[in-house]
Amino acid sequence: MAVSKSTLSIAFIVLGGLAVLFGTVLVFVGPIIIDDQIVKNIEINPNNGLSYTMWKDIPVPFFMSVYFFDIVNPNETLDGEKPTVVQRGPYVYRENRWKDNITFHNNHTVSYKEYRQYFFEESMSVGDESDMVTIPNMLVLGASVMMENMPLRVRLLLSRTFKTFNEGPFLTKPVGELMWGYDSKLVDFLNNYLPGMLPTSGKFGLFAEFNNSNTGQFTIFTGQDDIRKVHMVDSWNGLKSVDYWSSEQCNMINGTAGQMWPPFMTKQSTMPFYSPDACRSMELVYQRPGVSRGIPVYRFVAPKTLFANGSDYPPNEGFCPCRQSGLLNVSTCRHNSPVYISHPHFFEADPVLLDTVNGLSPNEDEHGLFIDIHPETGVPMNVSIRLQLNLLIKSVFGITETGKIAEVVMPMIWFEESGYIDGPVLNTFRTNLVVLPMVMEYMQYIFIGLGLAGILGAVVLYVSDKKAVKKTSVSLSQGQVKSRMVGQPYTDVDPSSSASEKTPLLQSPTS
Repeated sequence: MAVSKSTLSIAFIVLGGLAVLFGTVLVFVGPIIIDDQIVKNIEINPNNGLSYTMWKDIPVPFFMSVYFFDIVNPNETLDGEKPTVVQRGPYVYRENRWKDNITFHNNHTVSYKEYRQYFFEESMSVGDESDMVTIPNMLVLGASVMMENMPLRVRLLLSRTFKTFNEGPFLTKPVGELMWGYDSKLVDFLNNYLPGMLPTSGKFGLFAEFNNSNTGQFTIFTGQDDIRKVHMVDSWNGLKSVDYWSSEQCNMINGTAGQMWPPFMTKQSTMPFYSPDACRSMELVYQRPGVSRGIPVYRFVAPKTLFANGSDYPPNEGFCPCRQSGLLNVSTCRHNSPVYISHPHFFEADPVLLDTVNGLSPNEDEHGLFIDIHPETGVPMNVSIRLQLNLLIKSVFGITETGKIAEVVMPMIWFEESGYIDGPVLNTFRTNLVVLPMVMEYMQYIFIGLGLAGILGAVVLYVSDKKAVKKTSVSLSQGQVKSRMVGQPYTDVDPSSSASEKTPLLQSPTS
């Protein structure tokens, strides 16, 4: 039995209306469902396999690339000439990180210590750890600046001590020893007679205290009661603030531990985090949108005010005493040694700094730090943290090892900690937290589109059906008139007469 167009149009209208209704409901309910799924997957909860594993063990490739500033004119520098450096590197180390001593508390926080180990990756490096490099001797030039205001007899005694242990102003050693420590009779002497003066009780190296170490005890919010606080630091080593700096604002412990952030970020959001290595909180700002391995991201970068001095940016006054903008004085948390942190090659620093050293060439692509983050989840997809370690060196009267060295903030090394989500973790992340929410979002528009198409189709069927009925009616009327004109006699009938009284006006030929 054939179905009429009118019946089909009614069916299309009903189905189309239901589809539009369902799609409209999804417009309002869909985002709530998506956000609810994100919240359930992002909160720190051992029952959330994906996010908890990423948080606990960081199962993604993570590397530290180290670049040395090799001094090519140490003798001339000692005589007061401008130092000239050549960048050597990268020397790449694979970085393993994991959390231990994980303890959940009743106030929706969790405490842990994060440990780190480094393994040299020769295949990714320009050479091996036996390469020889010349850098300033921190034990001599750093200690000399520290003792600058001590009585002359103390400075003379210090100079004599350097000579006794054959310590000079510059150090030429293999990369591996400069990184992870070398034997020094002076270090042994100081640890025996002045314990606590040096940051290490064993070998002395730029990263000796980092390998096989932890970053202190963090206590952060799990987000189970308020997702807006997930990963935010509640305390570090039991402290709500530090005492390294001279203002309350600068001593605040703000933001996260620097690995994940709360979800639902916007272009107006910032990315605050506390860095134990820099002894302070930092904050990144939005730069631009992008795509990382098929996942939409926001790129956040360091603002120009991050290392600005107090004169250029008054809120940073608490980090002073300051030198030129672009330098962070970390001596207060580095045993008072004259150490400064900056961007590599003094990127975005006062141009005066570039005039004090030959061989520097800053640019954003190579020396700017950034984090590409998935804004809906707060999970970083691509990270590149780049920082430079500098030492203030100068001639100090009474310490002959300092010669005629001009006062300069001397670059020693810069390093890049980088990592990105890839492999099975990326696929799982993309499926659970990107693809499925995107499919649900598209479904609402698909249903609305199909519903409107169904309603439009019903209207078309209805109109075409009416036209067909009208056309058929007209055709029938015309056919009846035509048939009467050519094949049937016309009779003038009085409507009031009976059938027997009807008389034809024309007789047929046979009548």
